[in-house]
Amino acid sequence: MKLAPEPVPDRIMQLGLGFWGSKTLLSAVELGVFTALGDGSKTVRELAAELGLHERSAWDFLDALVALQLLDRVNGQYRNTPESARFLDRSKPDYVGGLLEMANRRLYPAWGSLTEALRTGKPQNEICNEGDLFKALYQDPKRLEEFAKAMTGISLPAARALAEKFPWKEYRNFIDIGCAQGCVPVQLALAHPQLQGSGLDLAVVGPVFDAYVERFGLSGRVQFVPGDFMSAEPLPSADVLIFGHILHDWDLPTKMKLLAKAFAALPRGGAVIVYEALIDDDRRTNALGLLMSLNMLIETRGGFDFTGADCCRWMREVGFRQTEVKHLVGPDSMVIGIK
Repeated sequence: MKLAPEPVPDRIMQLGLGFWGSKTLLSAVELGVFTALGDGSKTVRELAAELGLHERSAWDFLDALVALQLLDRVNGQYRNTPESARFLDRSKPDYVGGLLEMANRRLYPAWGSLTEALRTGKPQNEICNEGDLFKALYQDPKRLEEFAKAMTGISLPAARALAEKFPWKEYRNFIDIGCAQGCVPVQLALAHPQLQGSGLDLAVVGPVFDAYVERFGLSGRVQFVPGDFMSAEPLPSADVLIFGHILHDWDLPTKMKLLAKAFAALPRGGAVIVYEALIDDDRRTNALGLLMSLNMLIETRGGFDFTGADCCRWMREVGFRQTEVKHLVGPDSMVIGIK
């Protein structure tokens, strides 16, 4: 009889101290390590001088990034890995570090109060003092730009998958609700020349959106629509309405209100798309979806993440005749409702 191996605490300790590696990455993004290296290589002395690193910390810091497989080191020269070069260099179009920049400045300190949030059910971020999360973020131009870039970082892989996995040839136009910088409209327009796209968000977001769209030469096909999707006003009409990482910000009555507004705005045969890091229906495997829901506890007064089955049920309750869940990429999936 083969005995089961003795349990060891390695996985527990790795998880419990995981913030060490996380903060090392976040600080590297903040300092611009990956941008400084670009497609080249530099010595520890060159990087320390360029980034302002103290001599005591520089060697261990850079070698820790090597051990975390975020940098390579060859003959004393540090260089980006293929993933770091593509996704963590600010000069590259696939840069996802905007989300990490926001995580470093806002989320990392707030998550230090997770225990308090679990005991009280109350958020632990700016709205403790400022009342409304989005008002707090949007009233400061620097915070607004940081948040918009973060939304691009989290949405870019899903946006590209969405361009491939939804039957866009059957539709003429779309509106991305809560569009932030405009990542989703840009990716859809790049992939499907027949589509006319819009992004709806508060008016203050307009200049950030327009500047991003102009970088891709799409100003003639992708337009900004100023508006507050939380107001009593109806949503503008289009063949497809998209809620990307939006519904999880709100409590259930508000989720239902937004889905009902989408249903009212769509023509017959039109589609609503909700994409999130959907929690798996059995609530066992998509850890990121569950952790994102805890992030909503930290960030919002009533937001929470949900399963695909939950969202399908809500869509049917407000009138959608057909619903479907499709995986996009990584932890992200979409729920499609057809009117």
